[in-house]
Amino acid sequence: MLTPMPLAITMGAGSTAVPFLMPAVENINGQAIVLHVDHRDKNDDPSKWKGFKFGVPFEYSMHNLLLRYYVAEHGLDPDTDIQIRVVPPPEMVANLRAGNLDDYLSPDPFNQRTVWEKVGFIHKLTKEIWDDHPCCAFACSQEFAETMPNTYDALLKSLIGATQYAHAPENRKEISAVIEQVLTGRYADGLGNIKDVPDRIDFNPFPWHSMGVWILTQMKRWGYIEGDVDYEGVAEQVYPAGDCAKIMKDLGVTPPEETYKSYTIMGKTFDPVEPEVYFDSFAIKRG
Repeated sequence: MLTPMPLAITMGAGSTAVPFLMPAVENINGQAIVLHVDHRDKNDDPSKWKGFKFGVPFEYSMHNLLLRYYVAEHGLDPDTDIQIRVVPPPEMVANLRAGNLDDYLSPDPFNQRTVWEKVGFIHKLTKEIWDDHPCCAFACSQEFAETMPNTYDALLKSLIGATQYAHAPENRKEISAVIEQVLTGRYADGLGNIKDVPDRIDFNPFPWHSMGVWILTQMKRWGYIEGDVDYEGVAEQVYPAGDCAKIMKDLGVTPPEETYKSYTIMGKTFDPVEPEVYFDSFAIKRG
C-alpha cells in the first residue's frame, strides 16, 4: 500500500473505518516531479504552473501530499490554482504525450521513462523536497495479523529481508534490470545532464511513527480528515514499529532506538512533538 492508505482506512477517510497495520516501509525516496518538454521555460519557477494539470497515482498517496506541499510552498493553492488528477502510473507517459497532463508526480520508473521517450524532463526528485520520505509499504488488516500471526510474521520477515538486501548499493545492479538509472542513481534528466544521486531511491523498512504524524498533518491540512486528531495514538496504532524492529534484529540489523524524529522538508522543520503548531504554520490549507 501507499503509506497514507492504512492511516486513511483506519480513520475511515474515504472508506469504511477498518483497523489496519503498516509494519514496514518498502522504499524511501524514489519519486520525482516530471514536466512536459514544452514547459522547460517554467522549470525554474513553479509559481508559473497555475492552470497546469497534474497526475498522481492516488488521492491517499505520498505523491499527492508531496505535490500539494510543494506547490503550496510556491504560492499555489493545489485545489484552485492547478488540477490534480488520479492517473495510473503506467498511463502517465501516454497522457503526458497526449497533452492530457502537463506534469505528474509519480513513482519510478515512469519518471525516467518519460525522459527516455523524450516527452518530458525531471524537474525535481522528491528526495530534494523531503529526503528519506516513505512511499510504499507492507500493510494488512489488524484482523489478518491477529488471526494469522505465523503468516503475518513470515510475510514481514520476507519483505524486510528483501528490503535490507536492496538497501546495499552493491546489490542494485543485480536487481535493476531496465530501471538501472533509477536504482543506481546515475540518470539522464531530459535537460541534457547526467546526474549522480546514489540514494535517488533507497530501501529502509522501519515505519517511523513521526512519518505517520506528518502524513496525518497533511491529510488534515487538505480536508481529508477533520477535527481533533490523536496524531501519536493513530500513528502508533497503525505503524507497529516493534514488529519491524524485532525482525530487523533477527536479521542482524540494528533498528532505531526511537520511533520519532524531526524532518526538514523544503527547509522547514517538522517537529512530531508539536503537530498542531506545524499544521497552523501553513498559510494555504483547507482544514
